Amino acid sequence: MDDDIKLKFDPEAVVVSERVVIHAPRETVWSVLVDFANYGSWNPFCVAARGELAVGEPLTMKLKNYLVPGEFFDNVEVISAIEAPRLIAWSAPWVDEWPYPARRDQIIEAQGPDACVYHSTDAFLGPHGIHVMRFAGPWVKRAFDDTAHALKAYVESLAE
Repeated sequence: MDDDIKLKFDPEAVVVSERVVIHAPRETVWSVLVDFANYGSWNPFCVAARGELAVGEPLTMKLKNYLVPGEFFDNVEVISAIEAPRLIAWSAPWVDEWPYPARRDQIIEAQGPDACVYHSTDAFLGPHGIHVMRFAGPWVKRAFDDTAHALKAYVESLAE
């Protein structure tokens, strides 16, 4: 990702969600993923989001705390890549007060005109990435798997 040690990529510090087949056009899934204002209607992990769909813009999210049932926490990341309708990514930068950079990619692969495969990854970067993976990796995987299955159910319900 970058030669900067603060953003060094370690393949052992990456969470990968389950891959889910969604019986809908990739463009439909894309439209749901980039409709941040409606995340609360389908996403069990990111229950609220707001931001402008543009690289470099902040995305403010309210996330479910998988470690403390019933609690949520606020998170702000920066949109770092948009490749409509295939990929959207956002990143947490390295800051001295919180030296735990990461990048989340959500990928939609076309499987013909009426189906696609969705999955997401979260790369914990830098010298602390492997420690973040050991601590947070299991609950992040659960959150991303929950999101993938909820996205599938929501998008497929739109066609009914």
